[in-house]
Amino acid sequence: MSASTARLQVLAAALLFSTGGAGIKVAAFSGVQVSALRSGIAAVALLIFLRGRIAWSRHVVLAAIVYAATLTLFVLSTKLTTSANAIFLQSTAPLYLLLLGPLLLGEHFKRRDLIFLSAIAVGMLSCFMGQRDATATAPDPVRGNLLAVLCGVVWAFTLAALRYVERDHSRPGLGTSAATLGSAFAAMAAIPFAWPFPVASTGEWITIVYLGVCQIGLAYICLTKGIRHLPALEVSLLLLVEPALNPVWTWILRGESPGTWTIVGGGLILTATALRSLHDARMPQRVAAQ
Repeated sequence: MSASTARLQVLAAALLFSTGGAGIKVAAFSGVQVSALRSGIAAVALLIFLRGRIAWSRHVVLAAIVYAATLTLFVLSTKLTTSANAIFLQSTAPLYLLLLGPLLLGEHFKRRDLIFLSAIAVGMLSCFMGQRDATATAPDPVRGNLLAVLCGVVWAFTLAALRYVERDHSRPGLGTSAATLGSAFAAMAAIPFAWPFPVASTGEWITIVYLGVCQIGLAYICLTKGIRHLPALEVSLLLLVEPALNPVWTWILRGESPGTWTIVGGGLILTATALRSLHDARMPQRVAAQ
């Protein structure tokens, strides 16, 4: 697979991920209930994709554990704070990968990465300049923001872990196995606290099914295929398309206004990500021309 195709797969995953904020805000279900159902449905969808063949190893299980933590923390933080704040705080993962990449993967960042990461940091800060007080869709912003920060840390570990297992080209599909197990772990951890489930409308149940099958299942099929051929830091930067679009979907579907500063920050992050990806895409052409 070419690097360009791998980047398109990661971007497709980011587009699907970006719809999560609007879906998680579904009114009938609590955060724990959304986490249990979304993760459980995703585990079933991924297991069908794998035809029931899960590749087991110590590293796959470890990747599944940190992924389960990411799934749970993202849902809980999104329920408590605005989608924009939750997703942008999670998107601090590239900053943590600057340390995790060399330590866990032996992948060293380049000096130019600092320029793009600086732009990302400025974009994130601008999102918090217009932070709102508690609202109907964001009832506890402070606690939600703290959970989102923790989510960013475990998301960085998840990306590093998926990259680690997918580098074993002799055993393709390890990342999908980790995502399947992680979804199952997250569902099992949440179900005892989620029962009984509420009476909800057909549209709300369809939203929950979509979250499991498409927003997680299909997205991770794309992500694990693409991450096999790209460095973890580049993948995390490409996935920053998600925070740029996530508040937009939530605003359109739930009426949760992200605010002017959030729009500015999202635009800056999206621009930095696009420029960085275009720069990397042209590098092989420049090398070939020399």
